[in-house]
Amino acid sequence: MNRDPAASPLILGGAQAPRPALPQLPPLALYIHIPWCVRKCPYCDFNSHAASPTLPEEEYVDALLADLDQDLPAAHDRELSSIFFGGGTPSLFSAQALGRLLAGVQQRIPFASDIEITLEANPGTFEQEKFTAYRALGINRLSIGIQSFQEQKLEALGRIHSGAEAVRAADMARQAGFDNFNLDLMHGLPDQSLEDALGDLRQAIAMKPTHLSWYQLTLEPNTVFWSQPPTLPEDDILWDIQEAGQALLAEHGYAQYEVSAYAQPGRAARHNLNYWSFGDFIGIGAGAHGKLSHPDGRILRTWKTRLPKDYLNPAKPFKAGEKSLDNDELPFEFLMNALRLTDGVDAALFAQRTGLELASLAEGRRQAEQSGLLQVEPSRLAATPRGQLFLNDLLQYFLI
Repeated sequence: MNRDPAASPLILGGAQAPRPALPQLPPLALYIHIPWCVRKCPYCDFNSHAASPTLPEEEYVDALLADLDQDLPAAHDRELSSIFFGGGTPSLFSAQALGRLLAGVQQRIPFASDIEITLEANPGTFEQEKFTAYRALGINRLSIGIQSFQEQKLEALGRIHSGAEAVRAADMARQAGFDNFNLDLMHGLPDQSLEDALGDLRQAIAMKPTHLSWYQLTLEPNTVFWSQPPTLPEDDILWDIQEAGQALLAEHGYAQYEVSAYAQPGRAARHNLNYWSFGDFIGIGAGAHGKLSHPDGRILRTWKTRLPKDYLNPAKPFKAGEKSLDNDELPFEFLMNALRLTDGVDAALFAQRTGLELASLAEGRRQAEQSGLLQVEPSRLAATPRGQLFLNDLLQYFLI
């Protein structure tokens, strides 16, 4: 596609104080956004759009590769440590289309020998032959959007699959050769009881995923649930669900390593760990976001055109905007990610990823430690258990 990369992207943020060059660039990942779904769920605030009967696969793959070409200079000769196909429902795309895309990506950026390639999938789109073909492409991890196994709850959430289809999806994933897969599961659903929530969790554990993303339903602006809110459980029930669910997961060998992520030993999601440790990622596709560091110390947030029709329009730029992070924004930006990790991060990582001295956090650390939200541990940056529960309050100490 013939796109002008300088076709009036929106640039925010002014000049910032000089920052030393980064000692080394972070690991690099790639996020690929495929924005179509069978239908839009009422709780979803992601950039997703109801699919027409025929998807523009060829045109979209062409656009993705052209988009990547414009971001290639920011790779700075790094290899890709992980790729994540998100959406939307990426499993609506054929194996042929994804194969052409992956081949095009690898021609442009080398893959690490142990690269993790994750595909988000909806149980309602599972076909054995298709998923066997996905595995043959080198896609080695699935993230399956279950949300619940109970028919009434699935209907309330607007999901297109049944509980039985969700169970079959995990079996089909294994038969296709996937020995590493995540199940996405929600709790705090409309009219959900403690036993309902634990029943869903027990069913998910019985499917023996290597990873579970287990998180509470929240009502987000610009969604159907925001304008027509369902009846959600009381706070006391939500707290009971959280406590009992975490105990059940731990009992079955799923260690919590992030606010809503639980994994068997050695199976934490490497792509997401890169996000949370303030690594770099190129984002391509309609509405995709990226974070890119440069050797001179600049760190940019980027975002792409949201609407698929605009993204596919050769007369419009892929990039909708970019922002260079100022020095006074970096502590909050870094810690907003790192403190989500249950064990936090090595304190030395702050200087490596931001170019700022660790001492710039001193006053915020002192106040956060005194409040009981940050661990008193000079060599690490980690929230206390209370800090994990009140992460927004903890982060306020690092706003400038």
